[in-house]
Amino acid sequence: MKRKSIAMLLVLTMAASMFAGCGSTGTKDSAGSDSADSAASTETGKSDTASSDGSVYYLNFKPEQDQQWQDLAAAYTDETGVPVTVVTAASGTYESTLKSEMAKKDAPTLFQVNGPVGLASWDDYCLDLSDTDLYSHVKSDDFVLKSGDAVKGIAYVIETYGLIYNKTVLNAYCKMDGAKVSSVDEINSFDKLKAVADDIQSRLADVSAAANDEAGSDIYELEGAFTSSGMDSSSDWRFKTHLANIPVYYEYKDKGITDTDAIEGTYLDQYKQIFDLYITDSTCEPSMIATKTGDDATAEFALGNAVFYQNGTWAYQNIIDAGLLTDDDLGMMPIYIGVDGEENQGLCTGSENYWCINKDASEADIQATEDFLNWVITSDTGRDSVANSMAFVTPFDTFDDGYTAENPFVKQANDYIADGKTSVAWVFSTMPSEEWKNGVGAALTEYAQGTGDWDAVKSAFVDGWASEYAATHE
Repeated sequence: MKRKSIAMLLVLTMAASMFAGCGSTGTKDSAGSDSADSAASTETGKSDTASSDGSVYYLNFKPEQDQQWQDLAAAYTDETGVPVTVVTAASGTYESTLKSEMAKKDAPTLFQVNGPVGLASWDDYCLDLSDTDLYSHVKSDDFVLKSGDAVKGIAYVIETYGLIYNKTVLNAYCKMDGAKVSSVDEINSFDKLKAVADDIQSRLADVSAAANDEAGSDIYELEGAFTSSGMDSSSDWRFKTHLANIPVYYEYKDKGITDTDAIEGTYLDQYKQIFDLYITDSTCEPSMIATKTGDDATAEFALGNAVFYQNGTWAYQNIIDAGLLTDDDLGMMPIYIGVDGEENQGLCTGSENYWCINKDASEADIQATEDFLNWVITSDTGRDSVANSMAFVTPFDTFDDGYTAENPFVKQANDYIADGKTSVAWVFSTMPSEEWKNGVGAALTEYAQGTGDWDAVKSAFVDGWASEYAATHE
């Protein structure tokens, strides 16, 4: 197949996934569309189908799993007759969509918060889940959010992120004359990562040829060591939240704390050097990142145009769906930023996805929602979808008997743990607000484009943290 035909196929696949679910019976997909308009359309459909026995309205956070939730909702309705509506908020709009939907008469019965900061905003709306079947199946309270003794949120997926890399390309590179490492395993620090990335960037055509020889194909045509670091709303969370998590994690670790009202920015120099590497050894010029999207980065990696791609376990299915790479091509390594002892660092593992049930819903709708969630985590249909279609690792004991996600990134995360590496905790749930993240993202974009400097990033990070924390803790 010619590369142009492959590229067109991938574009069509991504376009189809963006609009998946639009024609589903009894459901409505709002991903990629105006949140308020889409949610309003769903509200009308919900009132037409709701029964006196209760119904479910799930406001889904994850656009990449929208179609699976639409299918699962339809399967549950077919089996039980209970109407289940799924609305998926467009990327980066969940909080604003939730605020809009919760103000309506037919508000979501099931929604999510992203951690302690999210719970602080929605605690009064959250049902105590202590006596639910769902909570009885949680393996540990490490996976729940509590307000006092009340269980207000339950994590439904444990995820991992790091630097996804193409094993085929890196293995081919390691065999080349002058390669900076002889094995991928030698890349265990920022200095090693930078040396490899810089070298690949300096001879993209030669590395492409070596990778094609290794693969016995002609799919590799490298345009950069790293995929584009898009600061479009579909992609900027990778840098203003997930990448920013790492310097915050190390500062917390140094101080022995789990949150703070004022960050000092101890590791912002390290944050700068990894971001500089991303935008310098890239498939695009730094001046272009404001318009680059998440789909752009996925396509660049899946089509063999880049070696490294910062993302997580959730990206697996989109990469595989492109049809060019297989599990054998995929690896994930820690994001090294230049901190002492980082050779002992593992991948970033945790959750920001906690189910909450709206306590202000009717008793019938609350019971219907509890029943639906219990079905999702105990039925064969639900567990198969969650583990195999969504590729989720869950904290529920009901998945231990054969419902384990077939995801090479999950296996790699477990391998790092087995090797004694220390996982990086998801502390970004303590970041003071979405506004703080947006401020950091805007400053990063200006810096990359050359219209701002790094001091503005520091100010957004440190001064912005203090002001946003004060504003959200009045």
